[in-house]
Amino acid sequence: MLRLTWVQPEDLLGHELAQAYQDGRAPEAIAARWHAADGPEAPPRAGTSPTPASRYLRALAGDLLDELAELPSGLADAEPTDLGRIRAHCPDWPARPVPAPAPAQTHLEAAWLGRAVGCLLGKPVEKLPLEGIRDLARAGGNWPLRTWFTARGVPDDLLRAHPWNRRSAPTSLAENIDGMPEDDDLNYPLLNLLLLQRYGRDFTTADVARLWLDELPAGRTFTAERVAYRNLLTGIEPPHTAHHRNPFREWIGALIRADVHGWTNPGDPAAAAEAAHRDATLTHTANGVYAAMFTAATIAEAATGHGDIHACLRTGLTVVPPASRLAEAIRHAVHLARTTEDFDTVVDALHTTHRAYHWVHALPNTALIAAALTHANGDFSGSICRAVSGGWDTDSNGATAGSVAGLLTGAPAALPDRWTTPLKNRLATSVADFDGIGFDTLAQLTHQLTHRETRHP
Repeated sequence: MLRLTWVQPEDLLGHELAQAYQDGRAPEAIAARWHAADGPEAPPRAGTSPTPASRYLRALAGDLLDELAELPSGLADAEPTDLGRIRAHCPDWPARPVPAPAPAQTHLEAAWLGRAVGCLLGKPVEKLPLEGIRDLARAGGNWPLRTWFTARGVPDDLLRAHPWNRRSAPTSLAENIDGMPEDDDLNYPLLNLLLLQRYGRDFTTADVARLWLDELPAGRTFTAERVAYRNLLTGIEPPHTAHHRNPFREWIGALIRADVHGWTNPGDPAAAAEAAHRDATLTHTANGVYAAMFTAATIAEAATGHGDIHACLRTGLTVVPPASRLAEAIRHAVHLARTTEDFDTVVDALHTTHRAYHWVHALPNTALIAAALTHANGDFSGSICRAVSGGWDTDSNGATAGSVAGLLTGAPAALPDRWTTPLKNRLATSVADFDGIGFDTLAQLTHQLTHRETRHP
């Protein structure tokens, strides 16, 4: 029987209850009704429960999702989604600068490569618990993490206890890598190239939706993106697509779409953050949106070619409401990374702090990215290995850390050969006509879009 992930009401309800507790609502009465009906908990790591619910339970889940949406949030004032209100909350919002020179094409190629390498490094251990990642790396003689994961030499009992991600292991273990396989962490930057090519720099959230319906296969979407896609097909328009029965609206999906907005707005973190906001609000709210804005602003600062990683991260924080949970998480992570010598200790502290959050939620993952970049001082290998070794959404965290650190290196030749050679300058994707494209060509396309004049059909 087909079990469609991330959209079935009985699977969404548990996640929405968690979201309600986290964003300051009071869902106890609704939770009691769900549990009294023997409603299941949220699937812990996958997108669907193993068996279908009864028609009654599915209908009840739908009703309770709608009731949860009506509950007032005690954090709404401190964590707005409207851009004007976000800016009003940010006393250090970046001023509009004189446009900086576009980053050299070599910088952008290093950023694309960095994103791919970090993603690929994290793919085989996605969804694994932290102890599983550490045990597998140690068994392969690769701890602290410094190169690709491998199954060679790993005992069978350990592989049974912590099996590799089944979809990724055939393409992402050291012995299997043959070019960059398809991944949503690369699909979304490709889509955003198309977005800027078709709609220009003044694109709207509705334009993002149109592009997705034209170019993004529904089966290549996950969590908040799949819910928003479904909402579009049922006639719900943005930004309501981010709200309606979407318990994943503060997860990591918008963050992984933010790079192009930073690359194409060098030295203008405000413009990068505003573009990321228009993109993110199709699928996300509040902290999910801030994570994308933070990433775009950080990358926009890195794209100037003269900022160190610490200055870039400080710039990223200027577009995040300071009283929000995300700002607090980033500040805490950066402080830990600056004051703690052993990165495993940093990771353990982050996992303790954020233990209530799902492994795909934006808060713990953005915090980990910031900690990895800080602790490694922006070094490429150190950044991606720390980001992936910290667990949670390993491929997404590696991708974003790799994008930032790769951009800061300035050139593909500055990235170690052990990372770039296996990619063979080839990316697989189901997006438009990009399948098989080289990272050098992607850099050229991105460079052409930087400082492009506003155009909108």
